[in-house]
Amino acid sequence: MLKSLSLQEKSWVFYDWANSAYSVIISASILPIFFKSVAKTAGVGANLADAWWGYGTSIATLIVAVLAPILGTIGDYRGMKMKFFRIFLMLGILSTASLTLASDWVVLLMLYIATFIGFGGANLFYDAFLIDVTTEDRMDRVSTFGFALGYIGGSTIPFIISIALIMFGEKIGISKLTATKLSFLLTAVWWAAFSIPMLKNVKQVYFIEHDAHPVINSFKRLLATFRNIKKYKSIFIFLLAYFFYIDGVNTIIHMATVYGDSLGLSSSTLILAMLVTQIVAFPFAIIFGKIAEKVGSQKMILVGIGIYIVICILGYRMTTPAEFWVLAILVATSQGGIQALSRSYYGKMIPKESANEFFGFYDIFGKFAAIMGPALFGISTQLTGQSRYGVLSVTILFVIGGGILLLNSSKARFAARAAKETM
Repeated sequence: MLKSLSLQEKSWVFYDWANSAYSVIISASILPIFFKSVAKTAGVGANLADAWWGYGTSIATLIVAVLAPILGTIGDYRGMKMKFFRIFLMLGILSTASLTLASDWVVLLMLYIATFIGFGGANLFYDAFLIDVTTEDRMDRVSTFGFALGYIGGSTIPFIISIALIMFGEKIGISKLTATKLSFLLTAVWWAAFSIPMLKNVKQVYFIEHDAHPVINSFKRLLATFRNIKKYKSIFIFLLAYFFYIDGVNTIIHMATVYGDSLGLSSSTLILAMLVTQIVAFPFAIIFGKIAEKVGSQKMILVGIGIYIVICILGYRMTTPAEFWVLAILVATSQGGIQALSRSYYGKMIPKESANEFFGFYDIFGKFAAIMGPALFGISTQLTGQSRYGVLSVTILFVIGGGILLLNSSKARFAARAAKETM
């Protein structure tokens, strides 16, 4: 698969292999479960622990979202993109490794926030490096290879090793606590090791020269881009819909394991379900893409939103491990597809001569979209005293996002029909 790629393209692709271990082990599975167990030991109720995890995720995402636009524009200056990438990469790796030393739930939450900022900040500049490592006609291929490696290798191999240590480590004298902390260390080492090609071989090719007022001028460039995007009403409406439904997707990803734990599901069940989700998600992303070629991207995005609404309703009613497995498979069928098709659908809408500017706003909306859902989950859980209401509340995000897409589509069809009638 990689033989057709250049050295810079391979180096860029392997960073997706490097950081995907974080997405599964730290963000979505082992750390959330460990956090819940530590919080319980400290006398924190299960539902309250869920709420705090939601708040922590929202705080971390808010910080990244606020920093993203200005750091992104400053990163366009000569030599700055890699400098910022290294800073956030080191923050993410070091804070992830530090999780092995933490035994207090508050410290764990603070370190998790630091890891999230490092991961999210580095990803901003990683995505931006795509235009530097390849040509426009190869971007889809290179980006897809990175996506593929992240699912089939980076998020699976270290996860399997971690699961094996946690489940069978006691047979070789490794306690579950030690095995869990070793999984955090493994994530940091994996992330660091496979980031070396990116650090060594990827260079910033496209840049603007430094000026006397880089920060002020960066804000001016952001304002100019925002004014430009408002001229394209359909693009802005899609971004508004994307803001809501992708927030729902991100919330399900981040809150699934803590919710399952609150319902009394074992750590083994939760971890294995996450592994299956990673394995199944990649082929279903491809299936979504194949069907979208025949029926259209927007229809398949709406199908994905519909599946997630079903997931939220079933999650509210869930009581058994078997039902959790059904939910995990449902998430796997739509998670990769809705993310991939949202990006490609947006790419078809925007003016190609301004693609970098418009994708900058796409990233900003995506980051801000990860704030509201976890907070909504946390507030609903805390007010009702039951996590199942937190899951049900996420339905609102999918309904609003899908409704905006449908409304925009209906208006577009009406306008097209009216144009034909006047001809």
